[in-house]
Amino acid sequence: MTIQKVDVLLVGGGVMSATLGTLLTRLDPSLRITLVERLDHVAHESTDGWNNAGTGHAGYCELNYTPENADGSVSIDRALSINANFEISLQLWSHLVNDGGLPEPSQFINTTPHLSFVWGEKNVAFLRERHRLLSAHHLFKDMEYSEDPAQLSEWMPLVMQDRDPNEAVAATRVRYGADVDFGSLTRNMVTRLQQHDTFNLLVNNEVIDFEKKDDGWLVSLQDRTTQKVQRVQAGFVFLGAGGGALPLLQASGIPEANGYGGFPVSGQWLVCKDPAIVNQHHAKVYGKAAIGAPPMSVPHLDTRIINGEPALLFGPFAGFTTKFLKKGSRLDLIKSVSFSNLMPMMSVGIHNMDLTKYLINEVKQSHTERCRSLRDYFPAAKDSDWTLAEAGQRVQIIKKDAEGRGKLEFGTELVASKDGTIAALLGASPGASVAVQAMIEVLERCFSEQLNNGWKARLKEMIPSYGEALVKDADLLARVRANTLSTLKLKPE
Repeated sequence: MTIQKVDVLLVGGGVMSATLGTLLTRLDPSLRITLVERLDHVAHESTDGWNNAGTGHAGYCELNYTPENADGSVSIDRALSINANFEISLQLWSHLVNDGGLPEPSQFINTTPHLSFVWGEKNVAFLRERHRLLSAHHLFKDMEYSEDPAQLSEWMPLVMQDRDPNEAVAATRVRYGADVDFGSLTRNMVTRLQQHDTFNLLVNNEVIDFEKKDDGWLVSLQDRTTQKVQRVQAGFVFLGAGGGALPLLQASGIPEANGYGGFPVSGQWLVCKDPAIVNQHHAKVYGKAAIGAPPMSVPHLDTRIINGEPALLFGPFAGFTTKFLKKGSRLDLIKSVSFSNLMPMMSVGIHNMDLTKYLINEVKQSHTERCRSLRDYFPAAKDSDWTLAEAGQRVQIIKKDAEGRGKLEFGTELVASKDGTIAALLGASPGASVAVQAMIEVLERCFSEQLNNGWKARLKEMIPSYGEALVKDADLLARVRANTLSTLKLKPE
């Protein structure tokens, strides 16, 4: 059997692999890179526009990134980190637009104000304090706040229409928030990669075996149509397969994978495409999650532009499934259980029964019940104007805690072998929005020698803030943000 030799094998045709491939190709155009995708085209699972929230997660509106502590104080550190990381994504995309690596920005990113909206005295007090803390920091200095119903009606007319005038309400707004079609972004990056002779795309192929070698990995791929098997010898392997990354990481057999498990969560959206309604709402309006809901289930009424088509989405409505991918197998969860993660997964199951019950109840909701939740954000909504759409799968991380029990993590985590020849990205939110920073971490963990021998300077050309801290440097932020808002046409109206 012929063995194809490559420098880098990217597994999974989503935004993470496309981003890493783009960075590597620009840092060293001579690298031989193969991207393998199990479906018949790229960006069709979690990266697809209809399978993710589509928000440029920047911490502007997502209240779960600024949790309220038991003593009533509000923590903003995670929002600061996510905002700075999203700025890094914007810098790379701006660089690619400027040199022709990406098309006209409106094909993948559009200005969409980011709003947080709450009602009730307690929630208003929380949002007021959140705004006070965030707006004092240079990353969030442009955040507006109002408790005036007339002002809020200008910001989000559908949300305020027919609302009780005596109800205490409040909202914050950042006018230059973004709506990102990560599917379009990824497909454009992969199309550009295919113009390089050193890049190869294999669709309808999935990884079926790993074998560690002294100089990397020997990976067996099977064509899902012909069942033919081919082998690829790669110096470095990246597992960026969304929910499918965990089983692949386990199959690699590296000790760093021990103890990791996955908790799959599905999602659904209510969708409206009626122009008479869609044209009245131009914002992403996030509220507070229901008690017991996972963080990624924060309700929001979203303006979306997917493949150039505008729509309104409300949700997500979470659910429980044993699949790790939308087009995966119901046996995924069972197959992922191993001796090393059995106890952590059992512990999470025992201590998160309320979460499981919540997810099951979400699945059992009727259309009428879902639309009742919608009317918290759009009081005049009619059931007949909205249809249900299936979102993508998310696999939350389960890992051992200090006592050896299981802990459910809501976020993303990079797992890499000690020798740096294989790495996997696990988890979900904020996911795609911070893809560039996540892939920089891959470079720093697995390509440190190359970074120290020329790559850092090239990386800084693409990402001017690389090596510096946007959270700490207000002048640096002002410079890079002015450039990205202009280049990506995200300037406030």
